[in-house]
Amino acid sequence: MSMNQPHPQLLDAEPTPTPTQRRTRGFGSGSSPSPAAGDPSAAAAAAAAAPRRRGEREREREKERTKLRERHRRAITSRMLAGLRQHGNFPLPARADMNDVLAALARAAGWTVQPDGTTFRSSSQLLPLPPAHLPGVFHVASVETPTFTSVLNSYAIGTPLDSQASVLQTDDSLSPSSLDSVVVAEQSMKNEKYGNSDSVSSLNCLENDQLVRASAVLAGDYTRTPYIPVYASLPMGIINSHCQLMDAEGVRAELMHLKSLNVDGVVVDCWWGIVEAWTPHKYEWSGYRDLFGIIKEFKLKVQVVLSFHGSGESGSGGVLISLPKWVMEIAQENQDVFFTDREGRRNTECLSWGIDKERVLQGRTGIEVYFDFMRNFHMEFRNLTEEGLISAIEIGLGVSGELRYPSCPERMGWRYPGIGEFQCYDRYLQKNLRQAALSRGHLFWARGPDNAGYYNSRPHETGFFCDGGDYDSYYGRFFLNWYSQILIDHVDQVLSLATLAFDGVETVVKIPSIYWWYRTASHAAELTAGFYNPTNRDGYSPVFRMLKKHSIILKFVCYGPEFTIQESNETFADPEGLTWQVMNAAWDHGLSVSIESALPCLDGEMYSRILDTAKPRNDPDRHHVSFFAYRQLPPFLLQRDVCFSELGNFVRCMHG
Repeated sequence: MSMNQPHPQLLDAEPTPTPTQRRTRGFGSGSSPSPAAGDPSAAAAAAAAAPRRRGEREREREKERTKLRERHRRAITSRMLAGLRQHGNFPLPARADMNDVLAALARAAGWTVQPDGTTFRSSSQLLPLPPAHLPGVFHVASVETPTFTSVLNSYAIGTPLDSQASVLQTDDSLSPSSLDSVVVAEQSMKNEKYGNSDSVSSLNCLENDQLVRASAVLAGDYTRTPYIPVYASLPMGIINSHCQLMDAEGVRAELMHLKSLNVDGVVVDCWWGIVEAWTPHKYEWSGYRDLFGIIKEFKLKVQVVLSFHGSGESGSGGVLISLPKWVMEIAQENQDVFFTDREGRRNTECLSWGIDKERVLQGRTGIEVYFDFMRNFHMEFRNLTEEGLISAIEIGLGVSGELRYPSCPERMGWRYPGIGEFQCYDRYLQKNLRQAALSRGHLFWARGPDNAGYYNSRPHETGFFCDGGDYDSYYGRFFLNWYSQILIDHVDQVLSLATLAFDGVETVVKIPSIYWWYRTASHAAELTAGFYNPTNRDGYSPVFRMLKKHSIILKFVCYGPEFTIQESNETFADPEGLTWQVMNAAWDHGLSVSIESALPCLDGEMYSRILDTAKPRNDPDRHHVSFFAYRQLPPFLLQRDVCFSELGNFVRCMHG
């Protein structure tokens, strides 16, 4: 029985109001007729009814207060459970309660909790690992709990688990509460050393945050499923700003780990801001040439990403990757080469698509600059493509290498799940918009929406994106058609020249996963990113027709930030629904589809989701992805047996 529901006996005990006691509704509710003057019985009845009505109103107010308190309590509980799942890797069920949390904490402290709640201290014997050689089976490794003293004295980054066997014991003198305090103390110690990176903290928790995991097996036999190549992204920062390879021996160690996991190849970002950094037409490839030579030693394939954007963050080598210096010098005189929001703020991570045909880059258009870079790359490494070392080339078409407007920039203050803002206010895109409005005969449409909110607005808070809002008006449909067509035209122009530059090499384009507000009518976050995909229109098919025209492999970024069920309901997010729409629309257009993880995979549940997406079990047409690109773990984490074993079993399942 819910805490908010009154007891049945109390319901029966309340007096049932008579028809004469009902309050008048509507406009007459403000003034009820007074009892007739001089009628003692009516006056007495009214006097007796007044306390009852006050009591009823007070009960209604108390009900509302109780609902608010319960809603607040559930929100706090939801955030606590999300934190334990994300940052502590606690295997909590989807509808966990406090009993589940207490049981997980007790198990993490080395105690045994039976289904009926019986709890007792476990023995310190290590749980046996399942046999790793079974084909088609994915295992989650088991980790025992080190004591606080052992952690302080013996913990060292990069030390394999087998060398810490003597450390993995439970001190019987410690109570569960003291062991839980060890978790907090150790986590704070790690935070000081590694900062607050979510992925690193979460993965540290996998081995050091007092987790005891029973060996879990991912159900399903993958022995007769299609072979799907697996690629791992090499970390950013291995090439410095002068295009020199940093730490060649460290790269060899990384590749040796990946080779032992039977990974098929690696993904390497070739940054425009590094190769053509200082002078137009002067390309420096020496660091990448050395890197490809080392990769060739291990007989791994390479997928090259031509990154025409800035990284916006520092790599592991301390390199902040921006656009070429000569481009930034041009931008000091002409800031309209960058995407611009309604407030006039410039996004310097990539060039505006408005200059694709404008000769503003020392006599070249944006499209010509991209073509010259692609052609020079192919001339430099033609022999590697002919040998098969370079298996595919991914073309960066926007911010983060994804085909989208930079509508959600964190440095502008955007935070998930904000709807973002339209990025069409540089003078070149504004000129294009004016021409489009003039050709329609409505010059007053030559403007961006003035009621579309701000970066962190919600759809219902705006006049443009709310249900029945201006996005579906005559002007709204005109503007969104124009906005999305700019994106499609950019794709067509760049890929037309890429086909000439690469001469038959497989080409990849990355599509983002913008799944928040997907279950609203407007799909506001997708609209600001350039995908005209409200509920009454398929916004991906026009893009995919263009990709099919150029025989492109679509890479879909299908895994975004983790979120709880409550957060999904609050933001109307539907990542599974978006993934289904994008992948099926791509397959319907005859495109090859690949997937990439947006975040490091932290547990077996994430690996299971990837396998289900890559090899759909119930697809009557037996579709499957062409390859999977993995966002690799930080280097020191690959030395841990737990991550190493999980990733190895996942690769075996992908290979079938």
